[in-house]
Amino acid sequence: GTNLGERVQQLTDMTMKKSIIRFNGNKFRDFVKATPRNYSVVVMFTAMAAQRQCAICRHAHDEFQIVANSFRYSQMYSNKLFFALVDFDEGPDVFQMLRLNTAPVFMHFPPKSKPKQSDTMDIQRVGFAAEAIAKWLGERTDVQIRVFRPPNYSGTAALITLFGLVAGFLYLRRNNLDFLYNKNIWGIGAVFFCFVMVSGQMWNHIRGPPFVHKTSSGGVAYIHGSSQGQFVLETYIVIVLSILSNASIVLGMILMTEAASHKGDLKKRRILAIVGLVLVVTFFSLILSIFRSKAHGYPYSILSTPVDIPVDSSIKSHYTSVKVIR
Repeated sequence: GTNLGERVQQLTDMTMKKSIIRFNGNKFRDFVKATPRNYSVVVMFTAMAAQRQCAICRHAHDEFQIVANSFRYSQMYSNKLFFALVDFDEGPDVFQMLRLNTAPVFMHFPPKSKPKQSDTMDIQRVGFAAEAIAKWLGERTDVQIRVFRPPNYSGTAALITLFGLVAGFLYLRRNNLDFLYNKNIWGIGAVFFCFVMVSGQMWNHIRGPPFVHKTSSGGVAYIHGSSQGQFVLETYIVIVLSILSNASIVLGMILMTEAASHKGDLKKRRILAIVGLVLVVTFFSLILSIFRSKAHGYPYSILSTPVDIPVDSSIKSHYTSVKVIR
């Protein structure tokens, strides 16, 4: 085996080429498990192959890359800290050695002792944004990394495009702008915006969850089985059900109010009251049943019929916990 000086030099040379070093099983044993060491290694354990279906792994890798680049090109850079990556398909023996069956996982290997529990980043609690990784590393290594994100002009371009389209539309309609004072249009727009936000579209934009999830039994789950995660298709289901359910509940309340307040044919009023009550109970129960599928242990329901939507009940934690050992 190589001595300490040679190992440090090899790691330094590899870091010069790429700020994140890819390890297989042999390299992991040579550079991380070998002793003595006078350097720390931060390793991301991941599974980015398409067949692993770990959509979140790519996002986590991008954040890890930002931290590694920020350290590599900063004044704090030294050969006392290295960034590495082990992919399951390139180092399954490493996953087995460390008893890992989820991805992604961030672990810090200190220079003179075995990793403690706090040397594994708790992404369930703090997430895996570059700033969170840098803060966790600062606590473990006393190396304070200032995160530099590459500029992203896509949001600015989209905003400019949107303003351009709106300005163009207003210019074409400059002789007839009465619609701007239409309360119904503004009301419908505000309600639609609320439904979009409640459905979790902004969460999807920030977290980048998978569209759906393939369950261990081979099926496809549309709804995440945990209140801490969701799928993209789930948000579309929620927004459609929210619009239908809330509209039906409001209609039911109107029918019951009309039946109670108006005088006239008693039979007609009774029918309106029954129809309104059925609408309120049915669709409020639908909303509750979806909530119960997400919030395990929630005790209340109206109708006991479950929602017939595939739910991945095997996922009890954050959606980043993706099985990679099959």
